[in-house]
Amino acid sequence: MVILSKQTSFFNGVPLIDLSKPDSKNLIVNACEEFGFFKVINHDVPMEFISKLESEAIKFFSSPLSEKLKAGPADPFGYGNKQIGTNGDFGWVEHILVSTNSEFNYQKFASILGVNPENIRAAVNDYVSAVKKMSCDILEMLAEGLNIHPRNVFSKLLMDENSDSVFRLNHYPPCSETEGVNDNSNLIGFGEHTDPQIISILRSNNTSGLQILLKDGHWISVPPDEHSFFVNVGDSLQVMTNGRFKSVKHRVLANSVKSRLSMIYFGGPPLSEKIAPLPSLMEGEDSSLYKEFTWFEYKKSAYKTRLVDNRLIHFEKIAAS
Repeated sequence: MVILSKQTSFFNGVPLIDLSKPDSKNLIVNACEEFGFFKVINHDVPMEFISKLESEAIKFFSSPLSEKLKAGPADPFGYGNKQIGTNGDFGWVEHILVSTNSEFNYQKFASILGVNPENIRAAVNDYVSAVKKMSCDILEMLAEGLNIHPRNVFSKLLMDENSDSVFRLNHYPPCSETEGVNDNSNLIGFGEHTDPQIISILRSNNTSGLQILLKDGHWISVPPDEHSFFVNVGDSLQVMTNGRFKSVKHRVLANSVKSRLSMIYFGGPPLSEKIAPLPSLMEGEDSSLYKEFTWFEYKKSAYKTRLVDNRLIHFEKIAAS
């Protein structure tokens, strides 16, 4: 297990976006340029959907490990424990990853005592449909803020029936349970990385742990807020904005006292979608910082990397010249 030596205090400068206010589109653009990360309130996602999903998640993660393992191994979908990806990354975390398309088979959860796969499916579907709508609203506000037409240039990729979006539940047990570790206060739950998709929407319980990397190279701790959502710019949105927005590097430290439960919707385009800077955001054809690629090509490349790697470097024009 990896342990960090430095503790950071809470950062109070995370941009706060009230989605009910008309001037939000400009604030979102500013937040994406400065941080690649922001917090949203007045989001219209029913608390009932959040509570229901949290309840189902707690029921699952509270099961004995021998039961949970029946829903694994993650292929990449299903249950995983400590292992993150297939390239040697590990963290103090267990997770469930599901596809958001209707064909996903929840029967993986059928043989687990006390867990009803139909209840999990219904809870995930209700939550994801509400969060997906919020994601599309945010992306359309972004397009407006950038003066891009049509305004659904980003959101249509999530709305597409072939959208390759996924949903993940992460559970970080209290790390005081670890044996042989003297200082559990900075145990890595999930190592530093960026998200490859267009946009990620995160909600967690009131346990701290999330940190983001600022432009000046400092890691800062994000105060938890179970009633709000946090939004990450993904690598694909960085490319589509020709680097104007930067995908945010983030990580999670395990908590020595309380468990942390987070739910993340990763909004991705269809596998065949070509990802490239939008012409309206370039000064000319030669000003593109990235080579065009399909989401399938990028995803395939990303799956071969470690969490900490800069996945976009292989698709930058400078690197190719």
